[in-house]
Amino acid sequence: MDVETVKATLLSSPVFLLDATEIVANLSVLKSLRQQCGVKILYSIKALPTSVVLEIAKPFVDGFSVSSLSEARLAHHILGRKGEIHLTTPGIRPDEIAALAGIVTHINFNSLTQHQQFVDAVKVRSSIGLRVNPKLSFAKDTRFDPCRKHSKLGVDIDTLWLSNVVDQVQGLHIHTVFSALDFMPLLKTVAKLREYMSDKLAKLAWLNLGGGYLFAEIKDHKPFIDLVLKLRNDFAIEVYIEPGKAVVGKAGYLVATVLDSFVSDGKTIAILDTSVNHNPEVFEYQRQPELHEHDELGKFPVILAGCTCLAGDVFGEYHLKEPLKIGDKVVFKNVGAYSLIKANRFNGYGLPSVYMWDGQKLDNIKQDSYQNYCQQWLVNGVTPLQD
Repeated sequence: MDVETVKATLLSSPVFLLDATEIVANLSVLKSLRQQCGVKILYSIKALPTSVVLEIAKPFVDGFSVSSLSEARLAHHILGRKGEIHLTTPGIRPDEIAALAGIVTHINFNSLTQHQQFVDAVKVRSSIGLRVNPKLSFAKDTRFDPCRKHSKLGVDIDTLWLSNVVDQVQGLHIHTVFSALDFMPLLKTVAKLREYMSDKLAKLAWLNLGGGYLFAEIKDHKPFIDLVLKLRNDFAIEVYIEPGKAVVGKAGYLVATVLDSFVSDGKTIAILDTSVNHNPEVFEYQRQPELHEHDELGKFPVILAGCTCLAGDVFGEYHLKEPLKIGDKVVFKNVGAYSLIKANRFNGYGLPSVYMWDGQKLDNIKQDSYQNYCQQWLVNGVTPLQD
């Protein structure tokens, strides 16, 4: 995408920008993997559930992966009965199980207790699976580690091996990584699963290998292809993956405008019309997002900060070729996943407008408003003032 052209075209900000061509390119990589080894593809909509992304993904995938009733309903709205919907969540509500059973095609129970509690309510309509904690940690940051000590995610593999529950389900689900750039963790995880469950895997109908791998950024797919082919040949099972960030991560941009600029304790601060509200992982994980304008050799350092009253509403310090002026636009890159879905209206600042770039033109596909803000905060029966 020609970021400079897009910046010049946009008249206002903040804008969450999606590049449809990048999404299609990522999905095409996944489609190629499916053609080479028969793996089934589920887009994990928790990364970015906007309907336009789901519609783009629909021809490339076998279905969607969801984590709640609302996500399941949205997936069903897009797919109808023409695709699979797999649910994996640590917390199924008793008052929602009937509705879920009528929508999802596959349910991965997170614990033996939830399996025991709900299996009879869903087994007629859904294929039943269990999420397994293989007790293998690969993430350096424990906040992203599904197999961290005292993990809430999945049935301990040792507990599962000692039980007979595997004989009562049709599939297993494993997920151990976040933003992985090679398949080493997957190879080790499947090896351990085979070691524990080898005689039982052949009795299953499917195995879900989860998400967390950035397929388009991994150059050598052969280890993955060989792994899937061997699983399918050895056990005659369907194999699934559920990428999320791999589909939309690099396809998302956040465009902001400089509202003010001043010097504080010897450093230049630029206040933007966006904030960490619109990309909460910056604050949650103290993560500095990539900036299109950043140049390591740039002679003009600047701290980019958000417009809210939170002292920690800061994106980080960057180096630019030219000093920023009030009215200039900047673009944060690779924020397609887990940003807009987590965005909020702290301090009353609206959510970014959402635009789609199709390679030739920009389309405004979503606009936040004062009415949306009022809908969130006015109590029932109170009519909001008009914009």
